[in-house]
Formats: sequence, C-alpha cells, structure tokens
Amino acid sequence: MVFSLVSLTSALQSSTLCKVTSEDQATLPEHPVRVALLDLLASEGTVTSTRAAARLGYSSGLCSFHLRRLAQAGLIEEAPSTDGRARPWRLRWDLPEQPDPDLDDYRRWLARRPHAPARWRRDEAVTAVVNLTPREMRELATEIEALVARYESRGKRRGMKPVAVVARMFPLLEAEND
Repeated sequence: MVFSLVSLTSALQSSTLCKVTSEDQATLPEHPVRVALLDLLASEGTVTSTRAAARLGYSSGLCSFHLRRLAQAGLIEEAPSTDGRARPWRLRWDLPEQPDPDLDDYRRWLARRPHAPARWRRDEAVTAVVNLTPREMRELATEIEALVARYESRGKRRGMKPVAVVARMFPLLEAEND
C-alpha cells in the first residue's frame, strides 16, 4: 500500500487560500501545507523552503510563505545557517504543551541521532493530506494498525532495534460547521 500527497498543489497556491488574516492565527497549523511543513520539520529537524518543496511537492515560494507564517505564529524559528545563504527553519521546542511521551521520545532521538551508528541515523516519515470520510479514516487506521501488528509480533533478531511508530490522523476542519 502506497500513500501519496493529494493533488492540491494548484488550489493551495492560490492567493485566496494562502492569505493569512488575524482569524487564521488561531487555526494557523490546520492549513494542509502548514501541517505538512510541521510534520516535515518534526521528522527532519531543519528544512529550507527549497528542501520542503522537494519533499512535499509544493513550490519553494509556497513553502517559504507558510514557513514565515508559522514563524510569525511562534511555532517555528530560523535555525543557524551553515552556508550563510540558506534559510533553514526548525520547530520551537519551548512552547507550553501537554506532556506527550511520543514527542519526548522523538526529541531524545533528535538529540542522540548524530551519535547513533551510521545505519541508524535516518528516520522515516510519511506525510500526506488525503480526502476521507469518517468511515474511511477509521478503515485506514485499522489497516495501519494491522500492518504494524505484523512487525510487533516478531521476535527481536540481530540487527534490530526498537522503532517507535506514530501515526496520527485528524480532520483539517476549516470552519466550526464542517
């Protein structure tokens, strides 16, 4: 089973969908491009708009626009640039938040990744925005659970390490009446 980004690129690049108003600030992360960018930042640590565009299938300009909006909302910040030209971004970890064991494990992974054996320095992420009914969302969750269960039931063998698998699905609601 392969998951891919929904073909929303042209619609999401329209000026009306990208316009940010003061009302948008409360729901800023719920924009599909912003959710994808936050997921990408969580999985990669830092990204530039060019790198984000290549990974997510959007234009560099669109990614740059939404990265700046996420920064204005205080969710991300500029990371130190290695070449002086690139403008990398990273998540801000000093936000007040509810305890999240998955996020704590991920933060620990990011801190220790440079010291891990080379073959274990990479993590994998699947980021997609798909159109589903509530029933289809539950079916997809059931399929993912079944796929993960196949690996959970295996015994530990040489070369294996415990790997956290985290999947979250939630509707990107635009208005209260959806």
